[in-house]
Amino acid sequence: MSHTKTWYITGASKGMGLSLVRKLLEKGHRVAATSRMIAAFEELNADRDHFLPLEVDLTNERSIAQSVERTIEKFGSLDVVVNNAGYGLGGALEELSAEEIEENFQINFFAVVKVIQHVLPYLRNQHSGHIINISSIAGFAPGLGWSLYSAAKFAVTGLSEALANDLKPLGINVTAVLPGWFRTSFAKPDSIAFSQNQIGDYQFLRTAHQKMDEIDGRQLGDPDKIADVFITLTEAVDPPALLFLGSDAAQRAENKIVHLSEQLRQWKNLSSSTDFKE
Repeated sequence: MSHTKTWYITGASKGMGLSLVRKLLEKGHRVAATSRMIAAFEELNADRDHFLPLEVDLTNERSIAQSVERTIEKFGSLDVVVNNAGYGLGGALEELSAEEIEENFQINFFAVVKVIQHVLPYLRNQHSGHIINISSIAGFAPGLGWSLYSAAKFAVTGLSEALANDLKPLGINVTAVLPGWFRTSFAKPDSIAFSQNQIGDYQFLRTAHQKMDEIDGRQLGDPDKIADVFITLTEAVDPPALLFLGSDAAQRAENKIVHLSEQLRQWKNLSSSTDFKE
């Protein structure tokens, strides 16, 4: 039987985050959940002894700091931090404006950095804790038409792998979770933005984007099964730095690894051509 823990979850008012909050509360865990609008949690009707809804601006460092402080004040501990907030950004790189790029990285990457910076003093002090960063399979094996979003998620994946090394000696675990397609609102307009500027030569990317509409409602992943996976992760003695979530994500990762291995073999001579010949 699992021990109840205190969880802090960003972007928790819809999709994967909301499913996670619901299931964790059902299992008796304590949950602090952030959203841009606190009204988004009204439908939960959760026991306020176990649930702390927080209105947080993830682009504002003070807002993040206050939310972490309130979590500690209410629950007296912090065990698991889930950086879930994020949104997709479709379009060719040269179509995207500086503002579109900046905003996407602020939420998808820099918010993750800021949250981790503010929770680490607590986790370090107790020599325990688990940070789970929601990346994407696009942050390991990118598809067509999501170059900037993939870059942000690659940054989350890389940060997580590096932090897993840095924090393990302190008793803190870090896992990047790279989901495939889950049956959530992610394919809906409120979770995805597209470049305002569109260039005719990139019409083939628009065709790739349309696949998302076609798959909506038929995605393989069940968001209500995520909580059990995360609980298993947090109870593991040696949790992975990367977890591919969903058989579709695992398959894409395997395909990428096979391709990468072939590339390494093909270009091995060129790779080693820069060594000094002693």
